[in-house]
Amino acid sequence: MSEFLFQYYPIHPTTWVYLSSLLMVGVFFKFSRFWSVRNVDLALLILLAPGLLMVILGEQRSRQEASRIETVAVVDQEVSADIGSDGVTISTDVNATADKEATAPVEETAPQPSEATGIDSEGEADTGLAAEPSPESPATENELATTDSDSTQQAYLSGESIMLMGYIWLFSVLGIFLVRLLLDPTMVRRPLLEPNLSTGGLAFLGCSLFVFLMANVINSPGADVDTTGARSADQLLSRVADADLSKDLQRHGPGNAILHSIPSFVTTPLYWHDVQPSDDRYIRTAKAMAIMSHLAIVVGIVAIGYQHFSSIKTGIGVATLYLMLPYTSMMTGNVDHVLPAALLVWAILTYRRPLAAGCFIGLAIGVAYYPIFLLPLWLSFYWQRGLMRFISGASVTIGASVLSLLFVSDGVTAFLGNVQKMFGIWWPKIDDLQGIWALGWDPTYRFPIIAASVAISLGFALWPAQKNLGTLLSCSAVVLVGIQFWHGHGGGTYMAWFLPLTLLTIFRPNLEDRIALSVLGESWFRRRGPQLQRIDRAA
Repeated sequence: MSEFLFQYYPIHPTTWVYLSSLLMVGVFFKFSRFWSVRNVDLALLILLAPGLLMVILGEQRSRQEASRIETVAVVDQEVSADIGSDGVTISTDVNATADKEATAPVEETAPQPSEATGIDSEGEADTGLAAEPSPESPATENELATTDSDSTQQAYLSGESIMLMGYIWLFSVLGIFLVRLLLDPTMVRRPLLEPNLSTGGLAFLGCSLFVFLMANVINSPGADVDTTGARSADQLLSRVADADLSKDLQRHGPGNAILHSIPSFVTTPLYWHDVQPSDDRYIRTAKAMAIMSHLAIVVGIVAIGYQHFSSIKTGIGVATLYLMLPYTSMMTGNVDHVLPAALLVWAILTYRRPLAAGCFIGLAIGVAYYPIFLLPLWLSFYWQRGLMRFISGASVTIGASVLSLLFVSDGVTAFLGNVQKMFGIWWPKIDDLQGIWALGWDPTYRFPIIAASVAISLGFALWPAQKNLGTLLSCSAVVLVGIQFWHGHGGGTYMAWFLPLTLLTIFRPNLEDRIALSVLGESWFRRRGPQLQRIDRAA
């Protein structure tokens, strides 16, 4: 980005959290209606940022700790090899050495003039430092050493501890969001609360944010945190797989093997100094897919506001808020996050055309698996009209996703294995998990959470009895938020799956009249029906 803007440097994630939060309050907070649901929703969106920031910072510290341990191990091996060749045995235990140093008596050394006595090199005394301790409260050297050690241990937290606190924070906020979205169908009165900025100002702000975010994507150093993605892609395309390929492809959970082979590049400057470069081919592919997916989300949200909410300003405002969220800045390069979100947004946009909506839902299921839990809700919405068209569209795209695995499968066994992974046909796993389930939480507790999530998904087939576009938005967001609690590969951080639908739910007007019977045609040939009726009357 510095090639286009003089002396421009990427913004630190913490700084962007502060700036974006203030900007969100200034543009979308309703000061005239302080105690409103809109303001509560905005506060919940802002509260998602600290948890995500703790997860990212904890992950960075964990990587640094792992790198430090590897360096110490390499040094130990080299020292052991040198000692073995000389026939001398010397202890290289770092912890034992540290303990000996801690218990050893402290030798008194002569203080340096500029550090201990407060006298600089020119002989002038520094009156800001105490020359000697107070005689009324003497302290021994051992007590001082113990106090310093305790303060150091309290000040330092391991990366896993920070990540655990971040996930607990995220799950707490997501739990409140889950209740809020479940209650949304009961909120009949929905006053029009537009953003504080004009339509032109929102459009300018949204375009500027999009340009900066995508420029950050383009100018990222091509470094890849998940280097197994490029390795898996090479093996899939060459159809030469080793024993570790299946483990590499399961790092995101069930889903399409082709999508999971695409690396997730980093757009956060925290990682740029300690990651390894990946293959440029896959990085370019990932960047292009990320940019197009974000563009599809923004265009889809604006089109939903214009076409279904009858307010272009609302659509532009929701799109601007999506680009303003700290999550969008931190996770811009995660293709497996943003691609399913784009497909779900366009499924909402085309809900009046069941065939097209079914195609987008089928594609989302084909690439990420987890949107399969949306099927009971969407099938119930189209139950009275448009059901067969929706099923046909979803079946065609799911079948195409299955057939695409033939191009990366070496034999029938590998193809069936990829299909099994795509649909998650196995018992819930308790090993090789990530996120909060790898930080001390017992993975067996996932089982009741999965059962509750499936029950909610199936329950939406019956409740609410009369479904409209509003319930389609809020209930779809409920299902995707509920998945975060049991997602075994970083659940809680896949916010793009539900954030666009959640934002549309927050800003939507009353949509009780947008039901399938009133907005859909009676047959496959929607435009041909009236012509046939006129011909019959003329005859």
